[in-house]
Amino acid sequence: MALPQHVAIIMDGNRRWAKQKGLPVVMGHKKVVEDRIEELIDHAGHLGITHITFWAFSTENWERPDDEVSGVMNLFRLALTKYAQKMIDKGARLRVIGDLSRFAPDIRAGMEQFMEKSKNNSAITVTFALNYGGRDEIIRAFNKMLEVNNKTQMTNDKLTESYFESFLDTAGMPDPDLIIRTGGEQRLSGFMLWQSEYAEFYFTETLMPDFDIKAFDDAVEEYGNRERRKGR
Repeated sequence: MALPQHVAIIMDGNRRWAKQKGLPVVMGHKKVVEDRIEELIDHAGHLGITHITFWAFSTENWERPDDEVSGVMNLFRLALTKYAQKMIDKGARLRVIGDLSRFAPDIRAGMEQFMEKSKNNSAITVTFALNYGGRDEIIRAFNKMLEVNNKTQMTNDKLTESYFESFLDTAGMPDPDLIIRTGGEQRLSGFMLWQSEYAEFYFTETLMPDFDIKAFDDAVEEYGNRERRKGR
C-alpha cells in the first residue's frame, strides 16, 4: 500500500466535542493536546511517514471569545513546557508555520527555542500551523520576496514556482500528500492553498478529540487505495 510522505490535519470539532459532554469549550482543545498529538506523531513515525502537520490555530481564531483564546494560549504554554522536549528526545524536528508576531513573547520565544533545538533531528518533522491562513501566507511570502528583491536589486524576467515557494512558510518541506479534516466539514478553509494542489483529501465525521490511531489508519488506508495521477 502506498504511504503518504506528508500528512496534514485540519483539526476541527474540539468545541463541539466539549459541548456534547457539557464541558467548557477549552476542554476539547485540552483533550487533543494531552491525548492525541503525541499519540499521532508516534504512530505516524512508526508507519514511516516523514512529515505530519497540525493546523492548531488559524488567523480567524483570534475572533473567538476571549476566554477561549486565553485558554488556548495557555495550552500552547503547556505543550511547550510539557510535551515539546519529549518529542525532541524522540528525534522529532519541530517547525511552526504562520505569523508568529502576534503571540505573546514567552510563547514565541518557546517556539523559536524548540525549533532551534530540534533542527538537526530527522525521525519525523512535526509542523504546527499557528496563526496561519493560506491567503495570509501567500501575501507574506510575496511581501518578503519584494523586500529581498528591493534590497539586493535583483530582477527576474519571470517569476517561477520554485523561487516563490522559497518564501513560503513551508519552504523546504514536501507538499502534503494527504490532508485530513476532522469534524465533518468538507472544505479547506484556506489551509495550505498553494501546497494542496495535488493533495488527496479525506473528510471524516470524527471530532478531533476522538481522532485516534484507528481513525488515522483508516485515512491512510483510503489514501493507499487511491490512484494518484497528479493531473497526468
